[in-house]
Amino acid sequence: MQDVTREIDITRDVCPMTFVRTRLALDKLAPGQLLLVRLKGDEPLRNVPRTVTEQGHTVVSMETDPTGIGTLLIRRGE
Repeated sequence: MQDVTREIDITRDVCPMTFVRTRLALDKLAPGQLLLVRLKGDEPLRNVPRTVTEQGHTVVSMETDPTGIGTLLIRRGE
């Protein structure tokens, strides 16, 4: 895996807090640094990647395990 700068676990959060916590974590990174996000639930798995992309960041990878926990790797944009 690439060098992750920061990790957050938002598996217990619900929308819109899932995006709010992700956005706050991204704001603390320098452009190009990586954030690893653990999330759960259909809505966050759908909305967080879409919204961070709309905000100018890049989803490097996204995986979901059999228990429904998703792992999202995001590269901070400019």
